[in-house]
Amino acid sequence: MCTRFYVEEDVFRPYIERARRLPLAYQMMEQLAKPMDMYGEMYPDDMTVVLAPDKRGGIAAFPMLWGFSVRETDAPLINCRLESASYKPLWKDSWFRRRCIIPASWYYEWEHFASPDGKKRIIGAKYAIQPSGETVTWLAGLYRYEERGRIRVPVFAVLTRHPSFSVETLHDRMPLVLPKDCIAEWVRPDGDPAEIAQKALELMVCEKGIVQAEDPNEPPENRRRFRGV
Repeated sequence: MCTRFYVEEDVFRPYIERARRLPLAYQMMEQLAKPMDMYGEMYPDDMTVVLAPDKRGGIAAFPMLWGFSVRETDAPLINCRLESASYKPLWKDSWFRRRCIIPASWYYEWEHFASPDGKKRIIGAKYAIQPSGETVTWLAGLYRYEERGRIRVPVFAVLTRHPSFSVETLHDRMPLVLPKDCIAEWVRPDGDPAEIAQKALELMVCEKGIVQAEDPNEPPENRRRFRGV
């Protein structure tokens, strides 16, 4: 599951600035009333920076909205199950042709457990989660284009999978997190997503509550290496 993630401005400034310079970002701000910050805690339907293929076959930073639209609900669909992405109509075309990477510092998850009588599902503490030994969390996603108002905009969803042993006590799902050296392979339209997904990172560390930098004078690349809990 992934319903929130965090983007540090100082770490991702180059990506954010590239996305902001695109005319599309201004159109989304003016016509859809979307803030152009693209950093901080990201919520469904926010505009954030996403890495996807450019017209020359390289990788570029684009502004995208979080969530696919569907007729059945007003709420955007922000997550896609890895197990069914290759055959469900909503996701299939994007799975094979339009894959992306969402740069994040970490994602958030809440504890889920049953009440003592087993009749209710209780939501507990909030945790920030990222790969062990890393300061960046590369979330694998799918994207497509939708008509929003009078403009055509790209929207994305985060792929989720069964949890690894390091987070299974918190939730029964987790995002598909890829190593940095898989980014180019993942976003390439002719890549094999099923094969690349097998390279997903397994070992995550968790920090209870909202994470702060221990030393604000530390270089950005050295911040937020979580101790775990």
